[in-house]
Amino acid sequence: MGYAQLVIGPAGSGKSTYCSSLHQHCETVGRTIHIVNLDPAAENFDYPVAMDIRELISLDDVMEELGLGPNGGLIYCMEHLEENLDDWLSEELDNYLDDDYLVFDCPGQIELFSHVPVLKNFVEHLKRKNFNVCVVYLLDSQFITDVTKFISGCMASLSAMVQLELPHVNILSKMDLVRNKRDLEKLVVLHYAYISYLFLFWIMAHTFPRHFCFMYWQLIILFFPVLYFLRYLNPEPTTLLAELNRRMAPQFEKLNKSLIELVDQYSMVSFLPLDLRKESSIQYILSQIDNCIQYGEDADVKIKDFDPDDD
Repeated sequence: MGYAQLVIGPAGSGKSTYCSSLHQHCETVGRTIHIVNLDPAAENFDYPVAMDIRELISLDDVMEELGLGPNGGLIYCMEHLEENLDDWLSEELDNYLDDDYLVFDCPGQIELFSHVPVLKNFVEHLKRKNFNVCVVYLLDSQFITDVTKFISGCMASLSAMVQLELPHVNILSKMDLVRNKRDLEKLVVLHYAYISYLFLFWIMAHTFPRHFCFMYWQLIILFFPVLYFLRYLNPEPTTLLAELNRRMAPQFEKLNKSLIELVDQYSMVSFLPLDLRKESSIQYILSQIDNCIQYGEDADVKIKDFDPDDD
């Protein structure tokens, strides 16, 4: 049984950088993975390419010969790959053992997993070749600075989950580029301080009930800034909905409510932060993916041979 990651996400979300960092990490820990390029428009790679779709078809050739634009040419290339799943791809996959680990670096156009069934048929072919596949969806961490971008990223992730019907891991990439880390650390401290004062407030309210009302308003005034920032640490659907309604025209309120309810109702979309500067962050992400595809569960225990010491 083989194992595979299907790395998808919007253009510029760091998919190739993730694949490169994952390859370097696995080399460090003595683990073997093979990176496959599925982007016919790719040019430079920071990792060794095990399979390359450009050996089958190139976007530049399609645009030149057929006169298509970048998006139309890319879809044409991927549909050509779909037509050659039983030929080119099967021959390439036959070069790997049953327990090999492949990582497919996909293009960034969301049409490939939201409108056309190319990736879905690609995944079905991998399943027929006895691969356990997990979708890894990357979203740029800068999307969390704008609620409209964040909701659009969540909906694209949910669309991929419904379309591909596979184990799914969502990642907030480029966390190493997030600014104001000190401010975030301060907010975390304020969060725990707020919890502590809530406990203290409960004790004082039961101990001195006559002064309950006065103390209540004192604490509200004192911790109002904390309450304001906490909504960004632990965003709730009502908070996201209020922010959407504030930023958008009134005629979109029903649409905003429907979108928030869709994301919240099934509780399927959650993100794991990825900081490529930290090996522990990469290892944690990899362990979550390995758990989804049951990597290593059928591996045999290796018993080292040794000679007992002579008495």
